[in-house]
Amino acid sequence: MLASLALGCSATPKAGFDRESGSSGSSGGFNSSGGFDSDGGAPSADGCTAAARLVYVVSQENDLYSFTPNTATFQLIGRLECPTNGLATPNSMAVDREGTAWVNFSDGSLFRVSTANASCSATTYQPNQAGFLRFGMAFATNGDDSTDETLYVSGLDILAGGGQGLGKIDLTTMKLTILGDYSGRLAGEGAELTGTGDGRLFGFFTTQPYATLAEIDKAQGATSNDTSLDGVNTGNAWAFSFWGGDFWFYTSDGASPSRVTKLATSGAGDISVAKSDVGGFRIVGAGVSTCAPTTPPK
Repeated sequence: MLASLALGCSATPKAGFDRESGSSGSSGGFNSSGGFDSDGGAPSADGCTAAARLVYVVSQENDLYSFTPNTATFQLIGRLECPTNGLATPNSMAVDREGTAWVNFSDGSLFRVSTANASCSATTYQPNQAGFLRFGMAFATNGDDSTDETLYVSGLDILAGGGQGLGKIDLTTMKLTILGDYSGRLAGEGAELTGTGDGRLFGFFTTQPYATLAEIDKAQGATSNDTSLDGVNTGNAWAFSFWGGDFWFYTSDGASPSRVTKLATSGAGDISVAKSDVGGFRIVGAGVSTCAPTTPPK
């Protein structure tokens, strides 16, 4: 997400994330299998390839990268050449279970992008449905024992009078449905999203002075288990992902390359800088499929 407006007001954090169990209070916990396919490409028993287990990020400079969290390394895949209006830039990204990226641009368009070579294909999605022009986005499975998934979106043009709260996009009809406003949020606070393979959805909220992580009710947008991310500010470019049982935040103040911060959900639940400079680019979108491990790979 690349900010064009100053979002966020102060908020009082609620009960924190249950770091000891890795759970935020819902059933299931972080108990999906992890690891990578031994041959690097063939689907495993759950139908997932190694490529679908990686994190992907898109930069303000229109480049697509893969990210391997446990080694904190980025690999350039290629330049996005999506046929936008010429001025639009990437805003947010989600990755489906097949390993295909879905990228929202600043003009509201939505493209499918190959995570193999960064090639683009247009969709029939009509921009600005229900006022959702720019939005955060993520896939989450429809249950902790399901491989079916839904694309959730979060309105990010709140102060400009646009859509707000949580919605979802039907990828068959390309229609956006509003699900509800976030609870406990002040005016102007938006969120980027990340989902999990055990059916949960989380928001990275633009609260001040520090950002907030919260779990989101997928049915109506209510938030719970707020955790203040001390020392982490969304800045002008932000995104996040859940991988290997931990949360990974990508932030930039607008003048500097992005940094990567990790929130561990086990032990003391430490917040630490995993990479202070990603290598000269600014991350505006991150996507991780529901194939990604929800516990540390062995």
